[in-house]
Amino acid sequence: MGPQYYGADSENGDRIDDPSEDALFMLISDLNDSDNTFVVVQPDEDDPVWFASVSVLDEGGYEIVRRDTTRNEHEVTTATGINGIARDLTIWIAARDFPGRLNRQVSTF
Repeated sequence: MGPQYYGADSENGDRIDDPSEDALFMLISDLNDSDNTFVVVQPDEDDPVWFASVSVLDEGGYEIVRRDTTRNEHEVTTATGINGIARDLTIWIAARDFPGRLNRQVSTF
């Protein structure tokens, strides 16, 4: 198994290293409005430059926060569909920089 680049931690103590879209879906599905209200995804480093979080809203649905200081990004949105949230987070996380990760290059020859 290779190095772990990031992890998803929920308020109740669940942790998944380098979570897939399905794993994010599972963590978000387990959220509730009493004792497991959020999930945070961030790099496994001392001072992470990016993070994403999903929190349960009192009125229903979820608040999604994405922040990346290296790209000067800070976005706060709301959504109700867990499938879409997990998919969008997976795509967003894939575009982040991870020290030590080999960059994939697409060749067009």
